[in-house]
Amino acid sequence: MAQPKVEKLVTAIDIGSWKVSALIAGRTETGELTILGTGQRESRGVRRGFIADMERTELAVRETVEQAERVAGTNIEDVWVSFSGGSLVSDVVTVERDMGGYRVEQTDIDDLLATGQQGIDPDGRVVLHAQPTCFTINGKVPVKKPLGMHADLLGVDIHVVLADGAPLANLDLCVRGAYLNVNSIVASPIATGFACLSEEERDLGVALVELGAGVTNVSLYAGGMLVGLHSIPIGASDITDDIASAFGIRRSQAERVKCFYGSAMQNRRDFREMIEIATPHGDVAIPGQNAGPNAEGGKITRAALVGVICERLNQIMVEVNAALAGMGFNSPTGRQVVLTGGGAEMKGIADYAQGALGRAVRIGRPRGIAALPEAHGGPAFATLAGLALYGASNPVDLRTMAPAPQTVHRLSAPQWWQRMMRAMRTNY
Repeated sequence: MAQPKVEKLVTAIDIGSWKVSALIAGRTETGELTILGTGQRESRGVRRGFIADMERTELAVRETVEQAERVAGTNIEDVWVSFSGGSLVSDVVTVERDMGGYRVEQTDIDDLLATGQQGIDPDGRVVLHAQPTCFTINGKVPVKKPLGMHADLLGVDIHVVLADGAPLANLDLCVRGAYLNVNSIVASPIATGFACLSEEERDLGVALVELGAGVTNVSLYAGGMLVGLHSIPIGASDITDDIASAFGIRRSQAERVKCFYGSAMQNRRDFREMIEIATPHGDVAIPGQNAGPNAEGGKITRAALVGVICERLNQIMVEVNAALAGMGFNSPTGRQVVLTGGGAEMKGIADYAQGALGRAVRIGRPRGIAALPEAHGGPAFATLAGLALYGASNPVDLRTMAPAPQTVHRLSAPQWWQRMMRAMRTNY
């Protein structure tokens, strides 16, 4: 079967605290995205979503993109990059314009958006996104395309995401240092929402919880747009650190134990099942250090491992619950929580989160991309897939909107004098 013709290349780079991953996708004639190549490297220069070592991060980006280019058989120059640092702030700005019952023209919409663009107050931060999400007629009726409709009052809701400037500049420098042009830096919750949430879910109301390695982002969608965002500086790597500390093993081994044997739910068999934590050479994982208090002869029970995992998960879920309550996510019980990110791949995490949050919870996996490799089909790659979808859709952003041209009419002296005299006769 012949490969579909690719009209446009879209390259996404997700720079996280645990891994740096890249994806090269092609948009076909039918508008569908298909995967051409992927790459992945360990992230050693990012902490809690922020660049901590620029040289290591730049090297990881370069190697990741080169790997994806080899698989795709092409070279790329422009990329879309994610940002998941804890300095993200979300807000909704509403702008209205009096129409007097006339039909809405394109110039009216452009003027409304220009007014909204001027009304955004970053308060010392950088505007990462400024996107019109919903138009309203007469302050009540939401419409997608007001063009041609009669209105007394035309309004628009503009979703704004702000971030601190220094972390964004460091991220931009790392990517450009790998000889790549940055199309845009995209907030991780927005990219992940593109991949994991349906349009209906975003409209009805849903909470998206990204359990990343260093940061847990909690975002709230309602009315089709992101209306709340909160970052928690705790993630799945903290669970790994807890395991390494509790049992006296290396982080790399703790991560392996967590992935192969870890679970968020405990059962009776866990007290009888033993897990080998000694190295293949038979010595203790960390030279000169004895195994942790829960280890016996280089072995631990699975129940002890699950206990350490659940202790940290409980702390994370308490913070998530507080964030959801602070954003007003405490109305109808039918509202759902979508759990995604690398931490969402742990066994039993959905059931655990459902009990801890008291809400229906499902695992969010990327969708909407053809030929997605099975290894990249899990929640850990939701942000990467969402970046590609975001780049392919190229949504309207007021930051890049050029100011509307204004025509200035200059009056000659006689015309100016005649207009002034006419105004005086009318008023007096």
